[in-house]
Amino acid sequence: MSQIHEVTAPIPGIYYAKESPSAPAYVEVGSQVAEGDTVGLIEVMKMFNPVTAGVAGTVVELAVEHEDAVNAGDVLVKIEVAAS
Repeated sequence: MSQIHEVTAPIPGIYYAKESPSAPAYVEVGSQVAEGDTVGLIEVMKMFNPVTAGVAGTVVELAVEHEDAVNAGDVLVKIEVAAS
């Protein structure tokens, strides 16, 4: 049975799935991530705060869209934890 890790917003703000309009998304469904990889940014008052994976595994769901307003605790990304 696989374990799903939910990456949540640490602070309220605007979620950015990519660094700039022309840049690729940090992650997509199916992306492999390592613990500590950036999966998005939260912008508050023109300060961008990275959101990291927290675990190694495979992205199975993107729970919010690029530029969605989020609250602290909202689920952003779901990751299937890699078997250890």
